[in-house]
Amino acid sequence: MNVRRKKEAYFESIAGMPDPLTVYIKRRVKFSEADVMGIVWHGRYPEYFEEGSAELGRRYGLSYKDFHEAQLRAPIVQLHIDHFKPLFLDEEFTIKASLIWNEGARLNTEYSLIKKGADIAATGYTVQMFIDGKSSDVLITSPELLKECRRRWKNGEFS
Repeated sequence: MNVRRKKEAYFESIAGMPDPLTVYIKRRVKFSEADVMGIVWHGRYPEYFEEGSAELGRRYGLSYKDFHEAQLRAPIVQLHIDHFKPLFLDEEFTIKASLIWNEGARLNTEYSLIKKGADIAATGYTVQMFIDGKSSDVLITSPELLKECRRRWKNGEFS
């Protein structure tokens, strides 16, 4: 069995394209996120990834509100998580979310949950595809919203 647990990049970089767009969110594990042993339940990790993804969207013109106004949907079609060290009740950690450049009609996002001492608690990724908000048809070309984000990204407007 080939196990691919990664602490680094999941998606290959495209030569000559801009660096990932990245956000960092400082968090503390809440009482409702831990089990009776004080350990974060594994089902919470996608919620932490979602916090990072939502902040990326707000900062770079790809928010849920932007999708709604453009009559787009962007469902997750792939979710992967590698667990390394548990997070515990009341522990401080950082969510790192990075949107990775690609040429398709999709969003490739990588995540790291970083413990206070810089140890990695978990890493993972999501892939989101675009669909038309009215017809629910899958888009095989990038929507204008994504094209505009890429134009600004490539021009260095997000630096």
